[in-house]
Amino acid sequence: MHHYQPPPNDAEADRHGRSPEAVLARLSGRGERARRVTHTERLPGRAEVHANWPDGIRPEVLAALRAAGIERPWAHQAEAIAHAVRGESVVVATGTASGKSLTYQVPVLSALLDGAAAPNRRGATALYLAPTKALAADQWRAIRRLAGPLGTAVRPAAYDGDTPREERGWARDHANLLLSNPDMLHGGLLPAHRRWSSFLRALRYVVIDECHVYRGVFGSHVAQVLRRLRRVCALYGAEPSFLLASATTAEPGASAGRLVGLPVTEVTEDASPRGELVFALWEPPLTEARGERGAPVRRTATAETAELLSDLTGQGVRTVAFVRSRRGAELISLVAQDRLATTDRRLAGRVAAYRGGYLPEERRELERALHSGELLGLAATTALELGVDIAGLDAVLLAGFPGTRASLWQQAGRAGRRRQGALAVLIARDDPLDTYLVHHPEALFQQPVESTVLDPGNPYVLAPHLCAAAAEVPLTEADFADEPALFDQTAAELLPKLTDRGLLRRRGASWYWTRRERPADLVDIRGKGGEPVQVVESGTGRLLGTVDAAAAHSAVHEGAVHLHQGRSYVVRELDLAGSVALVEEASPPWSTSAREVTELAVLDTEVEVPWGDGRLCFGSVEVTQQVVSYLRRRLLSGEVLGETRLDLPPRTLRTRAVWWTMTEEQLADANIPPAILPGALHAAEHAAIGMLPLFATCDRWDIGGVSTALHPDTLLPTVFVHDGHPGGAGFAERAFHTAARWLAATRDAIAACECEAGCPSCIQSPKCGNGNEPLHKAGAIRVLTQLLRGRPTS
Repeated sequence: MHHYQPPPNDAEADRHGRSPEAVLARLSGRGERARRVTHTERLPGRAEVHANWPDGIRPEVLAALRAAGIERPWAHQAEAIAHAVRGESVVVATGTASGKSLTYQVPVLSALLDGAAAPNRRGATALYLAPTKALAADQWRAIRRLAGPLGTAVRPAAYDGDTPREERGWARDHANLLLSNPDMLHGGLLPAHRRWSSFLRALRYVVIDECHVYRGVFGSHVAQVLRRLRRVCALYGAEPSFLLASATTAEPGASAGRLVGLPVTEVTEDASPRGELVFALWEPPLTEARGERGAPVRRTATAETAELLSDLTGQGVRTVAFVRSRRGAELISLVAQDRLATTDRRLAGRVAAYRGGYLPEERRELERALHSGELLGLAATTALELGVDIAGLDAVLLAGFPGTRASLWQQAGRAGRRRQGALAVLIARDDPLDTYLVHHPEALFQQPVESTVLDPGNPYVLAPHLCAAAAEVPLTEADFADEPALFDQTAAELLPKLTDRGLLRRRGASWYWTRRERPADLVDIRGKGGEPVQVVESGTGRLLGTVDAAAAHSAVHEGAVHLHQGRSYVVRELDLAGSVALVEEASPPWSTSAREVTELAVLDTEVEVPWGDGRLCFGSVEVTQQVVSYLRRRLLSGEVLGETRLDLPPRTLRTRAVWWTMTEEQLADANIPPAILPGALHAAEHAAIGMLPLFATCDRWDIGGVSTALHPDTLLPTVFVHDGHPGGAGFAERAFHTAARWLAATRDAIAACECEAGCPSCIQSPKCGNGNEPLHKAGAIRVLTQLLRGRPTS
């Protein structure tokens, strides 16, 4: 670990352009601000390795590639294309800007030309799936450019929620390359597959872009949608190959295989060129402000990122700041604009926010301005992380660890896409994980990226998809008996239950959907908890956007501050029954954050492992949660101004959890008297939740926890960490299997924090419904140390 020192040739480099070292030197300066840089990692550039085009590609496609300036592919592109041309499913897991798009564009275009002379004028078809509309729109533009010389043989069409009805009809009847997303495949195409029969009968390739995004419950839902697609294709005699593109992940072939339900070959050796990347870790300073229980408050990552974004924009450095929340993106944009306006109002207009929830026309305008270079600075959520071609960026700011190393490298790779050197800065939030990472850079730079976690056998996910599959084509025993089975073995156990509930009816060896409504309408594949809540301006009735139903209790409760397009609003009323939040424009000098309380009951203990006298367990639990209040925090400083009670209904969740118990003897050996036990366990729970994203592909807000000095189901002091989705998302199970490393890192993170009695950087939680009371920092360290002494050695 070291503080940044400019290299001796910095001035020379800066004369030849904005070298990343020079940009960082100007940002950090000297004195106190320079001390915020806790570590600098220099990742050297890399030369490209070319290969020849593999056999089987149409000469017209090769000519179009040459016209686009692509004479030869990089080696990993050639390898992936060769697999695809042979009809094999393949996943390319290489770095950002490594040309993954070409690995599926080339075989797809070649296949479309092969079928161009077919009597039905459809010939071969291909389906492209992206997790965001922005990425699909970007790919549509790229395909149009590349396929221009091929004429009408290639007919791409977008098919998403923004596509007008008449264009949808043209796409169904004439397009041979459909660009869509899993939601539209699930709710639009598959239920109407008979109208799409000519397209599906000729389906040669299914492209799944940015497939690492499909993790947790969302990934499990998408896995079932793809199995339903394969099943419907088989009805029409088609057996498409799957071409997947991913950020660098561990075991990409196995992860892709779980997603599509087929063997998938992996290509991971990146042969593309890369400019030097300077990666700085930045820790905001402690302030004079005080938070809950008088704890010291660190300057927020939001304030720090807004300041850095305005500094970079003022220097003419093209920058994207990635922010974890929609509210944060709006606030950073607003603050950066205000700072720039004090020196140059023209620059203030070249900074904006980009997030999900915007209206389609707002998104399109921002994408256009970003592509044209009108925008110099952008505060964006992960809606812009995925593959959208943002060429020419000089710097990337990450306002907090994005949850996984895969996302970290995906976001950092947005800069330097024209082979120039680039700067990435990770700005730590006031959070245990971020604090740990900026002081343990080896956890970022010397560790492999994570595996993608998903569970297609989750019964809460699988059951509604079985109903949807039965409505599309009646289920038969062959769907479960073939090897490998199309659906997880859990499906055979669910069929009798679905039949007993009257959702399915068995006739002979087949199961039929029995209801009038479409089952696809009952499946929430993104786990948003139902109909999105519309955010409407009171008085004018203007629709400002939407909020996921599952987040409504905490995001648009009465009194919440809601930001949209640089303007702030206060929620006056949340109508849960009508799925509407009424807001009024206002500019209070605070932000809001919801607090909730949780109760938990153990339903089933599946695995139990001795840890000395204690136990580490994994199983099923029922969680009851209720948002009870919200805090008002002063903008930018984070100082707590007050707490307001709320009266919202409780929500019940059956999910999966990992938990550990400790005996009285263990606690006595650790010098934990009864008076401090609740605070020690509570602090350990908070920190463990904060650290889990380092070991499972989750976010702190994907999981929850409960701690108690005496739990009625275990009859012992117990700490639970549970998945935040029905049936589980695989995160608690991953925590169980990595518990020794996870809990050791948790203990180390608490011990390393410079505060005396606990703060948001170690043991305080932003969503604690008990007001972060009681907490005992030293007790948490002793509890975890004692627990780890008993961990199994093998």
